[in-house]
Amino acid sequence: MLTSGQLRAARALLGIDQKTLAELSGVSIPTIQRMEASEGNVRGNVDSLTKILDALDRAGVQVINEGAASPEGGRGVRFNEADRK
Repeated sequence: MLTSGQLRAARALLGIDQKTLAELSGVSIPTIQRMEASEGNVRGNVDSLTKILDALDRAGVQVINEGAASPEGGRGVRFNEADRK
């Protein structure tokens, strides 16, 4: 699953705008705008989500799912569930 917050954060880490993500992923700007404006988990077709995740990965950002380990030991950002309200 990908949340709208993760998507916005991934773009911020890369320092790219929605237009650049659209170019990198082959997904339209309006689709990215809808995904980022959604509440919670991003809703969209699987193909668009896959293209965006692949583009982010190629650009150097991994999306870490809730409860997932980060075996490569790279830097990342995630919520601490104990402190999340």
